[in-house]
Amino acid sequence: MNPIVVKFGGSSLATAGQFEKVAAIIRENPGRRYVVASAPGKRFSGDTKVTDLLYRCYDAACAGQDFAPVLDEIRQRFADIISELQLQVDLAPDFAAIEAHLRTSPQRDYMASRGEYLNSKLLAAYLGFAFVDAAQMVLFRADGSFDAEATNTAIGHALVSIDRAVIPGFYGAMPDGTIHTFSRGGSDVTGSIVARAVGAELYENWTDVSGILMADPRIVDNPEPIKKITYAELRELAFMGATVLHEESVQPVREKGIPLNIRNTNRPQDPGTMIVGNIDRENSDDRFITGIAGRKNFTIITLQKHDMHTSHTLRQALEVFERYHAPIEHIALGLDSFALVTSSAGLGESIYQLMGDLQKACHPDDINQQDDIALVAAVGRKMPFRPGTSGKLFKALGDAGVNIRTIAQGTDELSIIVGIDNKDYETAIRVLYDGFAG
Repeated sequence: MNPIVVKFGGSSLATAGQFEKVAAIIRENPGRRYVVASAPGKRFSGDTKVTDLLYRCYDAACAGQDFAPVLDEIRQRFADIISELQLQVDLAPDFAAIEAHLRTSPQRDYMASRGEYLNSKLLAAYLGFAFVDAAQMVLFRADGSFDAEATNTAIGHALVSIDRAVIPGFYGAMPDGTIHTFSRGGSDVTGSIVARAVGAELYENWTDVSGILMADPRIVDNPEPIKKITYAELRELAFMGATVLHEESVQPVREKGIPLNIRNTNRPQDPGTMIVGNIDRENSDDRFITGIAGRKNFTIITLQKHDMHTSHTLRQALEVFERYHAPIEHIALGLDSFALVTSSAGLGESIYQLMGDLQKACHPDDINQQDDIALVAAVGRKMPFRPGTSGKLFKALGDAGVNIRTIAQGTDELSIIVGIDNKDYETAIRVLYDGFAG
Protein backbone atom coordinates (compact mmCIF):
# COMPACT_ATOMS: atom_id res chain seq x y z
CA MET A 1 0.00 0.00 0.00
CA ASN A 2 1.29 3.47 -0.87
CA PRO A 3 2.17 5.69 2.09
CA ILE A 4 0.15 8.55 3.53
CA VAL A 5 2.04 11.84 3.82
CA VAL A 6 0.99 14.04 6.73
CA LYS A 7 1.84 17.68 7.34
CA PHE A 8 1.33 19.38 10.71
CA GLY A 9 1.13 23.16 11.04
CA GLY A 10 2.68 25.40 13.65
CA SER A 11 -0.29 25.38 16.02
CA SER A 12 -0.27 21.57 15.91
CA LEU A 13 3.35 21.47 17.10
CA ALA A 14 3.54 24.47 19.44
CA THR A 15 3.81 22.60 22.75
CA ALA A 16 4.61 19.20 24.25
CA GLY A 17 0.89 18.58 24.63
CA GLN A 18 0.39 19.17 20.91
CA PHE A 19 3.27 16.78 20.14
CA GLU A 20 1.37 14.10 22.06
CA LYS A 21 -1.76 14.71 19.97
CA VAL A 22 0.27 14.51 16.77
CA ALA A 23 1.93 11.26 17.83
CA ALA A 24 -1.46 9.71 18.63
CA ILE A 25 -2.76 10.66 15.17
CA ILE A 26 0.28 9.20 13.41
CA ARG A 27 0.23 5.96 15.42
CA GLU A 28 -3.49 5.51 14.81
CA ASN A 29 -2.80 4.72 11.14
CA PRO A 30 0.39 2.80 10.22
CA GLY A 31 0.10 4.18 6.68
CA ARG A 32 1.15 7.64 7.95
CA ARG A 33 4.83 7.13 7.26
CA TYR A 34 6.20 10.49 6.12
CA VAL A 35 5.64 13.55 8.28
CA VAL A 36 6.30 17.17 7.29
CA ALA A 37 6.63 19.49 10.28
CA SER A 38 6.29 23.24 10.78
CA ALA A 39 8.02 25.45 13.33
CA PRO A 40 6.27 25.93 16.71
CA GLY A 41 3.39 28.36 16.36
CA LYS A 42 1.56 30.36 18.99
CA ARG A 43 0.86 28.56 22.26
CA PHE A 44 -1.84 31.02 23.29
CA SER A 45 -3.38 34.31 22.20
CA GLY A 46 -0.73 37.02 22.25
CA ASP A 47 2.14 34.56 21.97
CA THR A 48 4.81 34.85 19.25
CA LYS A 49 5.59 32.21 16.62
CA VAL A 50 9.12 30.84 16.73
CA THR A 51 9.66 31.87 13.10
CA ASP A 52 8.87 35.47 14.01
CA LEU A 53 11.39 35.28 16.87
CA LEU A 54 13.99 33.98 14.44
CA TYR A 55 13.32 36.92 12.14
CA ARG A 56 13.86 39.23 15.11
CA CYS A 57 17.24 37.63 15.75
CA TYR A 58 18.20 38.14 12.12
CA ASP A 59 17.09 41.79 12.13
CA ALA A 60 18.98 42.49 15.35
CA ALA A 61 22.15 40.83 14.03
CA CYS A 62 22.00 42.83 10.79
CA ALA A 63 21.57 46.04 12.79
CA GLY A 64 24.53 45.20 15.04
CA GLN A 65 22.25 44.82 18.06
CA ASP A 66 22.23 42.20 20.81
CA PHE A 67 20.17 39.22 19.63
CA ALA A 68 21.06 36.96 22.60
CA PRO A 69 17.86 37.58 24.65
CA VAL A 70 15.60 36.60 21.75
CA LEU A 71 17.75 33.58 20.90
CA ASP A 72 17.54 32.51 24.54
CA GLU A 73 13.74 32.77 24.31
CA ILE A 74 13.76 30.47 21.28
CA ARG A 75 16.14 28.08 23.03
CA GLN A 76 13.77 27.90 26.00
CA ARG A 77 10.77 27.15 23.79
CA PHE A 78 12.46 24.01 22.52
CA ALA A 79 13.89 23.16 25.96
CA ASP A 80 10.36 23.14 27.38
CA ILE A 81 9.21 20.61 24.78
CA ILE A 82 12.28 18.42 25.37
CA SER A 83 11.79 18.49 29.14
CA GLU A 84 8.05 17.78 29.13
CA LEU A 85 8.39 14.91 26.65
CA GLN A 86 11.56 13.62 28.39
CA LEU A 87 13.42 13.47 25.11
CA GLN A 88 17.08 12.54 24.89
CA VAL A 89 17.91 15.23 22.34
CA ASP A 90 20.75 17.74 22.58
CA LEU A 91 20.15 20.88 20.51
CA ALA A 92 23.17 22.73 21.92
CA PRO A 93 25.31 22.15 18.78
CA ASP A 94 22.46 23.41 16.60
CA PHE A 95 22.04 26.59 18.62
CA ALA A 96 25.80 27.12 18.61
CA ALA A 97 25.71 26.92 14.81
CA ILE A 98 22.82 29.39 14.67
CA GLU A 99 24.63 31.84 16.94
CA ALA A 100 27.85 31.56 14.92
CA HIS A 101 25.86 32.18 11.75
CA LEU A 102 24.30 35.32 13.23
CA ARG A 103 27.68 36.67 14.32
CA THR A 104 29.52 36.04 11.07
CA SER A 105 27.21 36.13 8.03
CA PRO A 106 23.48 36.26 8.88
CA GLN A 107 21.24 35.01 6.11
CA ARG A 108 17.48 35.58 6.31
CA ASP A 109 16.29 32.32 4.77
CA TYR A 110 18.66 30.25 6.89
CA MET A 111 17.33 31.86 10.08
CA ALA A 112 13.70 31.52 8.98
CA SER A 113 14.18 27.79 8.37
CA ARG A 114 15.62 26.87 11.75
CA GLY A 115 12.24 26.58 13.46
CA GLU A 116 11.19 23.77 11.13
CA TYR A 117 14.63 22.19 11.30
CA LEU A 118 14.75 22.03 15.10
CA ASN A 119 11.10 21.07 15.58
CA SER A 120 11.43 18.22 13.09
CA LYS A 121 14.41 16.88 14.99
CA LEU A 122 12.35 16.77 18.17
CA LEU A 123 9.32 15.20 16.49
CA ALA A 124 11.47 12.53 14.83
CA ALA A 125 13.01 11.63 18.19
CA TYR A 126 9.59 11.49 19.87
CA LEU A 127 8.10 9.27 17.15
CA GLY A 128 11.18 7.11 16.69
CA PHE A 129 11.29 8.11 13.01
CA ALA A 130 14.32 9.09 10.94
CA PHE A 131 15.06 12.79 10.54
CA VAL A 132 15.76 13.80 6.93
CA ASP A 133 16.84 17.40 6.31
CA ALA A 134 14.82 19.07 3.55
CA ALA A 135 18.04 20.74 2.36
CA GLN A 136 19.15 17.32 1.07
CA MET A 137 16.22 16.89 -1.30
CA VAL A 138 14.11 20.03 -1.83
CA LEU A 139 16.12 21.81 -4.50
CA PHE A 140 16.08 25.28 -6.04
CA ARG A 141 17.85 26.60 -9.13
CA ALA A 142 20.46 29.36 -8.99
CA ASP A 143 17.80 31.97 -9.81
CA GLY A 144 15.73 30.87 -6.80
CA SER A 145 13.04 29.04 -8.77
CA PHE A 146 11.92 25.63 -7.53
CA ASP A 147 13.39 22.66 -9.41
CA ALA A 148 10.53 20.15 -9.38
CA GLU A 149 12.21 17.45 -11.44
CA ALA A 150 15.46 17.43 -9.47
CA THR A 151 13.51 17.49 -6.20
CA ASN A 152 11.37 14.55 -7.25
CA THR A 153 14.49 12.52 -7.98
CA ALA A 154 16.26 13.59 -4.80
CA ILE A 155 13.31 12.72 -2.56
CA GLY A 156 13.05 9.32 -4.20
CA HIS A 157 16.73 8.62 -3.56
CA ALA A 158 16.60 9.94 0.01
CA LEU A 159 13.49 8.06 1.14
CA VAL A 160 13.72 4.82 -0.84
CA SER A 161 15.37 2.99 2.05
CA ILE A 162 13.67 4.92 4.88
CA ASP A 163 10.32 3.50 5.96
CA ARG A 164 9.31 6.35 8.28
CA ALA A 165 10.69 9.88 8.37
CA VAL A 166 10.11 13.42 9.58
CA ILE A 167 11.01 16.16 7.09
CA PRO A 168 11.12 19.90 7.87
CA GLY A 169 8.76 22.01 5.80
CA PHE A 170 9.19 25.48 4.30
CA TYR A 171 12.75 25.29 2.94
CA GLY A 172 15.25 23.59 0.67
CA ALA A 173 18.69 24.33 -0.76
CA MET A 174 20.26 26.28 -3.59
CA PRO A 175 22.89 24.66 -5.86
CA ASP A 176 25.65 26.06 -3.61
CA GLY A 177 24.04 24.51 -0.53
CA THR A 178 22.67 27.71 1.00
CA ILE A 179 19.18 27.55 2.46
CA HIS A 180 16.27 28.92 0.43
CA THR A 181 12.64 29.14 1.59
CA PHE A 182 9.32 29.04 -0.22
CA SER A 183 7.57 32.37 -0.37
CA ARG A 184 4.14 31.36 0.92
CA GLY A 185 2.60 28.40 2.72
CA GLY A 186 6.00 26.78 2.77
CA SER A 187 5.30 23.68 4.84
CA ASP A 188 2.09 23.02 2.88
CA VAL A 189 4.15 23.12 -0.31
CA THR A 190 6.76 20.73 1.08
CA GLY A 191 4.08 18.25 2.12
CA SER A 192 2.53 18.30 -1.33
CA ILE A 193 5.93 17.85 -3.00
CA VAL A 194 6.81 14.88 -0.79
CA ALA A 195 3.40 13.30 -1.41
CA ARG A 196 3.93 13.53 -5.16
CA ALA A 197 7.47 12.17 -5.01
CA VAL A 198 6.60 9.07 -2.94
CA GLY A 199 3.37 8.39 -4.84
CA ALA A 200 1.23 8.84 -1.73
CA GLU A 201 -2.28 7.45 -1.69
CA LEU A 202 -3.33 10.46 0.41
CA TYR A 203 -1.89 13.78 1.59
CA GLU A 204 -3.25 14.88 4.98
CA ASN A 205 -2.80 18.51 5.97
CA TRP A 206 -3.39 18.83 9.72
CA THR A 207 -4.10 22.28 11.12
CA ASP A 208 -6.36 23.96 13.71
CA VAL A 209 -9.62 23.97 11.72
CA SER A 210 -11.87 21.08 10.69
CA GLY A 211 -11.61 21.70 6.97
CA ILE A 212 -12.73 24.45 4.60
CA LEU A 213 -15.90 26.30 5.59
CA MET A 214 -18.70 27.06 3.14
CA ALA A 215 -18.56 30.78 3.96
CA ASP A 216 -16.58 33.29 5.98
CA PRO A 217 -17.35 32.68 9.70
CA ARG A 218 -16.89 36.40 10.35
CA ILE A 219 -20.01 36.98 8.25
CA VAL A 220 -22.05 33.77 8.61
CA ASP A 221 -22.58 32.26 12.04
CA ASN A 222 -21.18 28.71 12.27
CA PRO A 223 -21.01 27.92 8.55
CA GLU A 224 -20.93 24.25 7.65
CA PRO A 225 -17.62 22.69 6.66
CA ILE A 226 -17.27 21.45 3.09
CA LYS A 227 -17.09 17.65 3.23
CA LYS A 228 -15.80 17.11 -0.29
CA ILE A 229 -14.63 19.51 -2.99
CA THR A 230 -12.85 19.24 -6.32
CA TYR A 231 -9.52 20.90 -7.02
CA ALA A 232 -11.25 23.05 -9.62
CA GLU A 233 -13.80 24.31 -7.08
CA LEU A 234 -11.04 24.96 -4.57
CA ARG A 235 -9.20 27.08 -7.13
CA GLU A 236 -12.33 29.15 -7.79
CA LEU A 237 -12.89 29.79 -4.07
CA ALA A 238 -9.23 30.69 -3.50
CA PHE A 239 -9.28 33.10 -6.45
CA MET A 240 -12.31 34.82 -4.95
CA GLY A 241 -10.58 35.36 -1.62
CA ALA A 242 -11.43 32.31 0.48
CA THR A 243 -8.72 31.45 2.99
CA VAL A 244 -7.67 28.07 1.67
CA LEU A 245 -4.44 26.40 0.64
CA HIS A 246 -2.18 28.36 -1.68
CA GLU A 247 -2.11 27.18 -5.30
CA GLU A 248 1.57 26.18 -5.05
CA SER A 249 0.73 23.76 -2.24
CA VAL A 250 -2.05 22.12 -4.23
CA GLN A 251 -0.54 21.76 -7.70
CA PRO A 252 1.91 18.87 -7.04
CA VAL A 253 -0.78 16.53 -5.66
CA ARG A 254 -3.38 17.76 -8.13
CA GLU A 255 -1.10 16.85 -11.03
CA LYS A 256 -0.75 13.28 -9.72
CA GLY A 257 -4.40 12.86 -8.75
CA ILE A 258 -3.58 12.45 -5.05
CA PRO A 259 -6.49 13.33 -2.72
CA LEU A 260 -5.81 16.03 -0.12
CA ASN A 261 -7.54 15.90 3.26
CA ILE A 262 -7.59 18.98 5.51
CA ARG A 263 -7.95 17.85 9.14
CA ASN A 264 -8.01 19.32 12.66
CA THR A 265 -5.26 18.16 15.03
CA ASN A 266 -7.40 19.13 18.03
CA ARG A 267 -10.47 17.28 16.70
CA PRO A 268 -9.08 14.23 14.90
CA GLN A 269 -12.52 12.63 14.93
CA ASP A 270 -13.75 15.23 12.42
CA PRO A 271 -13.45 14.06 8.80
CA GLY A 272 -12.39 17.51 7.58
CA THR A 273 -12.52 18.44 3.91
CA MET A 274 -11.49 15.99 1.20
CA ILE A 275 -10.16 17.58 -1.99
CA VAL A 276 -10.19 15.35 -5.08
CA GLY A 277 -9.96 15.56 -8.85
CA ASN A 278 -13.53 14.58 -9.61
CA ILE A 279 -16.71 13.77 -7.71
CA ASP A 280 -19.57 11.63 -9.00
CA ARG A 281 -22.39 14.13 -8.74
CA GLU A 282 -24.96 11.35 -8.41
CA ASN A 283 -23.34 10.17 -5.18
CA SER A 284 -22.43 13.55 -3.68
CA ASP A 285 -24.54 15.51 -1.17
CA ASP A 286 -27.65 17.44 -2.14
CA ARG A 287 -26.15 20.92 -2.03
CA PHE A 288 -25.54 22.44 -5.45
CA ILE A 289 -23.44 25.28 -4.02
CA THR A 290 -20.16 24.06 -2.58
CA GLY A 291 -18.97 27.35 -1.13
CA ILE A 292 -19.34 31.12 -1.20
CA ALA A 293 -16.51 33.65 -1.25
CA GLY A 294 -15.82 37.19 -2.29
CA ARG A 295 -13.73 40.32 -2.08
CA LYS A 296 -14.36 44.05 -1.79
CA ASN A 297 -12.99 47.20 -3.39
CA PHE A 298 -13.12 46.74 -7.13
CA THR A 299 -13.73 49.22 -9.96
CA ILE A 300 -15.90 48.47 -12.99
CA ILE A 301 -15.10 50.41 -16.17
CA THR A 302 -17.73 50.11 -18.89
CA LEU A 303 -17.19 51.17 -22.51
CA GLN A 304 -20.07 51.59 -24.97
CA LYS A 305 -19.68 52.11 -28.70
CA HIS A 306 -22.26 51.75 -31.46
CA ASP A 307 -21.45 49.01 -33.97
CA MET A 308 -18.38 48.08 -31.97
CA HIS A 309 -15.86 45.60 -33.34
CA THR A 310 -15.63 44.02 -29.89
CA SER A 311 -12.44 42.00 -30.22
CA HIS A 312 -10.48 44.93 -31.69
CA THR A 313 -11.72 47.49 -29.15
CA LEU A 314 -11.32 45.09 -26.26
CA ARG A 315 -7.73 44.40 -27.28
CA GLN A 316 -7.01 48.13 -27.32
CA ALA A 317 -8.52 48.52 -23.85
CA LEU A 318 -6.54 45.59 -22.43
CA GLU A 319 -3.32 47.09 -23.79
CA VAL A 320 -4.07 50.28 -21.84
CA PHE A 321 -4.67 48.30 -18.64
CA GLU A 322 -1.43 46.42 -19.19
CA ARG A 323 0.54 49.66 -19.41
CA TYR A 324 -0.77 50.59 -15.97
CA HIS A 325 -0.11 47.08 -14.56
CA ALA A 326 -3.80 46.90 -13.64
CA PRO A 327 -4.95 43.24 -13.48
CA ILE A 328 -8.33 42.42 -15.02
CA GLU A 329 -10.40 40.23 -12.70
CA HIS A 330 -13.42 39.76 -14.96
CA ILE A 331 -14.76 40.80 -18.37
CA ALA A 332 -18.47 41.10 -19.23
CA LEU A 333 -19.27 41.37 -22.95
CA GLY A 334 -22.31 42.90 -24.65
CA LEU A 335 -23.18 43.54 -28.29
CA ASP A 336 -22.01 47.16 -28.26
CA SER A 337 -20.32 47.31 -24.86
CA PHE A 338 -18.04 45.56 -22.44
CA ALA A 339 -17.17 45.97 -18.76
CA LEU A 340 -13.76 45.40 -17.19
CA VAL A 341 -13.41 44.70 -13.47
CA THR A 342 -10.13 45.62 -11.81
CA SER A 343 -8.77 46.16 -8.30
CA SER A 344 -9.31 49.71 -7.04
CA ALA A 345 -6.15 49.54 -4.93
CA GLY A 346 -4.13 48.45 -7.95
CA LEU A 347 -5.14 51.58 -9.84
CA GLY A 348 -5.00 54.21 -7.12
CA GLU A 349 -4.71 57.76 -8.44
CA SER A 350 -3.72 56.50 -11.89
CA ILE A 351 -7.38 55.78 -12.65
CA TYR A 352 -7.76 59.28 -14.09
CA GLN A 353 -4.86 58.85 -16.51
CA LEU A 354 -6.08 55.37 -17.44
CA MET A 355 -9.57 56.62 -18.23
CA GLY A 356 -8.07 59.31 -20.46
CA ASP A 357 -5.92 56.78 -22.29
CA LEU A 358 -8.95 54.49 -22.80
CA GLN A 359 -10.80 57.42 -24.34
CA LYS A 360 -7.93 58.09 -26.76
CA ALA A 361 -7.33 54.42 -27.66
CA CYS A 362 -10.92 53.19 -28.01
CA HIS A 363 -12.95 56.32 -28.89
CA PRO A 364 -16.06 55.05 -27.08
CA ASP A 365 -19.46 56.75 -27.30
CA ASP A 366 -19.59 56.53 -23.51
CA ILE A 367 -17.24 55.42 -20.76
CA ASN A 368 -18.37 54.88 -17.19
CA GLN A 369 -16.57 54.16 -13.92
CA GLN A 370 -18.15 52.49 -10.88
CA ASP A 371 -16.13 52.34 -7.65
CA ASP A 372 -16.69 50.59 -4.30
CA ILE A 373 -17.72 47.32 -5.93
CA ALA A 374 -17.57 43.90 -4.27
CA LEU A 375 -17.42 40.57 -6.10
CA VAL A 376 -19.25 37.58 -4.63
CA ALA A 377 -18.99 34.09 -6.10
CA ALA A 378 -21.23 31.08 -5.60
CA VAL A 379 -19.11 28.04 -6.49
CA GLY A 380 -20.46 24.56 -7.14
CA ARG A 381 -19.89 21.64 -9.46
CA LYS A 382 -23.64 20.85 -9.55
CA MET A 383 -24.80 24.25 -10.75
CA PRO A 384 -24.60 23.44 -14.49
CA PHE A 385 -27.04 20.54 -13.95
CA ARG A 386 -29.70 22.54 -12.06
CA PRO A 387 -31.97 24.51 -14.44
CA GLY A 388 -32.73 28.05 -13.32
CA THR A 389 -29.87 28.28 -10.83
CA SER A 390 -28.79 31.74 -11.96
CA GLY A 391 -32.33 33.09 -11.87
CA LYS A 392 -32.91 31.80 -8.35
CA LEU A 393 -29.68 33.38 -7.12
CA PHE A 394 -30.43 36.73 -8.71
CA LYS A 395 -34.00 36.71 -7.36
CA ALA A 396 -32.81 35.97 -3.82
CA LEU A 397 -30.36 38.87 -3.96
CA GLY A 398 -32.96 41.18 -5.47
CA ASP A 399 -35.53 40.29 -2.81
CA ALA A 400 -32.92 41.24 -0.19
CA GLY A 401 -32.43 44.65 -1.82
CA VAL A 402 -29.01 43.85 -3.28
CA ASN A 403 -28.42 45.67 -6.56
CA ILE A 404 -26.39 43.58 -9.04
CA ARG A 405 -23.98 45.74 -11.05
CA THR A 406 -22.37 43.04 -13.19
CA ILE A 407 -22.58 39.29 -13.74
CA ALA A 408 -19.92 36.82 -14.86
CA GLN A 409 -19.93 33.07 -15.28
CA GLY A 410 -16.94 30.94 -16.19
CA THR A 411 -16.99 28.73 -19.27
CA ASP A 412 -16.80 25.69 -16.98
CA GLU A 413 -19.89 27.01 -15.17
CA LEU A 414 -18.37 26.22 -11.77
CA SER A 415 -19.11 29.68 -10.45
CA ILE A 416 -21.56 32.53 -10.80
CA ILE A 417 -19.98 35.87 -9.89
CA VAL A 418 -21.92 39.03 -9.20
CA GLY A 419 -20.62 42.56 -8.79
CA ILE A 420 -22.47 44.49 -6.08
CA ASP A 421 -21.97 47.60 -3.95
CA ASN A 422 -19.45 47.21 -1.14
CA LYS A 423 -22.16 48.07 1.39
CA ASP A 424 -24.18 44.99 0.33
CA TYR A 425 -21.28 42.54 0.57
CA GLU A 426 -22.10 40.92 3.91
CA THR A 427 -25.82 40.82 3.11
CA ALA A 428 -25.17 39.03 -0.18
CA ILE A 429 -22.96 36.41 1.49
CA ARG A 430 -25.63 35.69 4.12
CA VAL A 431 -28.47 35.57 1.58
CA LEU A 432 -26.64 33.08 -0.64
CA TYR A 433 -25.59 30.93 2.29
CA ASP A 434 -28.98 30.86 3.98
CA GLY A 435 -30.85 30.27 0.74
CA PHE A 436 -28.62 27.83 -1.09
CA ALA A 437 -25.78 26.47 1.04
CA GLY A 438 -26.89 26.22 4.65
